Formats: sequence, C-alpha cells, structure tokens
Amino acid sequence: MRLLAGITEIGEQREFCIDNDHIFQLTITEQSRYTHVVEFRQLTRKESDSLRIGKLLPKPTMIIRLYHDARVAEVIETAKSRAIKPRYDYPNPSMLHPDEKQQTYQFLTEWLQTCLRLGQTAIK
Repeated sequence: MRLLAGITEIGEQREFCIDNDHIFQLTITEQSRYTHVVEFRQLTRKESDSLRIGKLLPKPTMIIRLYHDARVAEVIETAKSRAIKPRYDYPNPSMLHPDEKQQTYQFLTEWLQTCLRLGQTAIK
C-alpha cells in the first residue's frame, strides 16, 4: 500500500527505478471502496532491448487485488496463468510446480521489498 501513496485513480502509474536495467511499474486498473486492482510489471529502459530480449524472455507481469481493510494482496493473474491453484499434481500438462502459488507470492514479496528498499520514483 505504501508503494501506491498518492495515486488513487484508474490509469495512474508509478515507476520505481532500481538501476538502468530494473524498472518496475504499478498501474491502477480498477478501484472500489475497499480494494484496488493493480498491474505490476517489469519494464525495459531501451525499446531495442525489449524487442530483442522480450521474445526470448518476457518481462514478468502480475495483476494484484489489494484489500485495504485487511492489508492483503492477492495475485489474481500472472503472465503465465489466469488463476493459480493452491496445489498442482506433478507432473502436469503445464509443468507447473506443486507449490506454484507459494512461489508466485514469494516472487511478489521480493519484488515489493526491492521497490521499497531500492526503488527511486518521482512523486508529484
């Protein structure tokens, strides 16, 4: 929630620059009285790098619902899948790990901590 400080309207964005190669962007896509839905993604500074690397290794993206009253974030979509089950049999057709949901939340936690610790942003 601290990363959203000062932005509340649909379409508003905030970028966090870690260094020249690591830029993260939060965009508000939905809002209601008690929740926001945000898109959290990693960007590439140079368009040429994005075209060349993006086809081989796409940048991660997550759609997250933030519950203000409970102070909880729920991943509702990732670049790979729309809904993440709590557990997967292994092996499975998509080759998802048995604890895919836990790993997704761990990845989100690391992204958010990195933005809070190292991110620099222009606040208006």
